[in-house]
Amino acid sequence: MAAGELLSEADRLALDRSIRLAEQSCRFEFSVYVGPSEGDDTRAWATRLHNRLVAPARSVLVLVDPRRRVVEVVTGGEVRRHLTDAEVELAVLAMSSEFASGSLLAGLQRGIAMLADHARPQNTLHA
Repeated sequence: MAAGELLSEADRLALDRSIRLAEQSCRFEFSVYVGPSEGDDTRAWATRLHNRLVAPARSVLVLVDPRRRVVEVVTGGEVRRHLTDAEVELAVLAMSSEFASGSLLAGLQRGIAMLADHARPQNTLHA
C-alpha cells in the first residue's frame, strides 16, 4: 500500500486493519494505492499496478489519485466471478462521497468493506 503523505501513521494502521478484515471476509487480497498516477491513462496505470501483485487473479486494487480526483478499482479474474461491475461502481460512488466530504480514510474503509461484502462467496447448501 502506498499512501503518501495524505494518511497519517494512525490512518495507515486503521486502513491496514480494514484491509485485513476484508481479506478474511471474502478470501481475496486487497491492495490500496493513494498517490499520483503515471501517464494520462489512470486506468492503464491501475491495471499495471494490479498486474504486479503477487496473485492478481485473486486481488482487488483500489487506486486513488487525489490530485486528479480519480478512483480506479481493478479486479482479478477470480474476483470478477463474485463481484459485478455495478457493485464496484456502488463502492466507488460511496468512496467518492466520503472523499468529497474530506475523509480519505473513511472513504477507503467504506469502499473496501463494500467490495469485500459483495465479493464474499455465497453460502450454498449441497444435497
